[in-house]
Amino acid sequence: MSGEFHALHRSESPLLLPNAWDFGSAAALVAEGFDAIGTTSLGVAVAHGEPDAAGRTRAQTVELARRLVELPRPISVDIELGFGAPAEVAEELAELGVAGINLEDGLGDPGRRQELIGEVKRRAPDLFLNARTDTYWLGTAPSLSDTIDRAARYAAAGADGIFVPGMTAAEDIRALVDAVRLPVNILFQPGMDLGELAALGVRRVSMGSLLYRAALHGAITTARAVRDGSPVAAGVPGYSAVQDYVGGLRRGSGGFQ
Repeated sequence: MSGEFHALHRSESPLLLPNAWDFGSAAALVAEGFDAIGTTSLGVAVAHGEPDAAGRTRAQTVELARRLVELPRPISVDIELGFGAPAEVAEELAELGVAGINLEDGLGDPGRRQELIGEVKRRAPDLFLNARTDTYWLGTAPSLSDTIDRAARYAAAGADGIFVPGMTAAEDIRALVDAVRLPVNILFQPGMDLGELAALGVRRVSMGSLLYRAALHGAITTARAVRDGSPVAAGVPGYSAVQDYVGGLRRGSGGFQ
């Protein structure tokens, strides 16, 4: 699956990557026809009663990956800052059959992150390593030059893609694409146009925690409707349809491929 996942970043259209938080959400996205599935660290963490980006969900993340690789699509796993041992975690995920990982820098020292990326690629060379820099996500004053510098360092260390969540301005995206000879990943924000991102040279568009937050919103909205005697929104999948996700979408199950 790793080679297939690499190839998806070289397609005519950007890879649109939805992010799941459990087997059911991932299976539903596979059934909907998406080419690959990512995970959302926020969704995984909060679903287990932990805050995001705290490094507390290594075991849960690996266990989820173990289940998701049963699906007939490449899987990319968000490992936050690496849970204290990014190369070890990456190697474990590669052995499970995961196609890619997302590794963020949290605005840490770029030189140290560069070293860690190099170590990850030595331990798990076939994984698609999406190196995320948080210059626009966490920085109070986003710097394009700092972003490009970090991207260049991470590319030199062996990263396969560069992810800059929070970058939305067309001129910044174009400058980053022109400066980095790697697939650029942008986080989808409401109001963005996928065609415009493609024209700017973006090769991957992630949904991040959007789907998890939308699912929470849907659950709360439905619960309120039942409580208040209001109509429940149409389109909710039936019990048997959800049951089918468990057995019908696994690799080699004879179900959906």
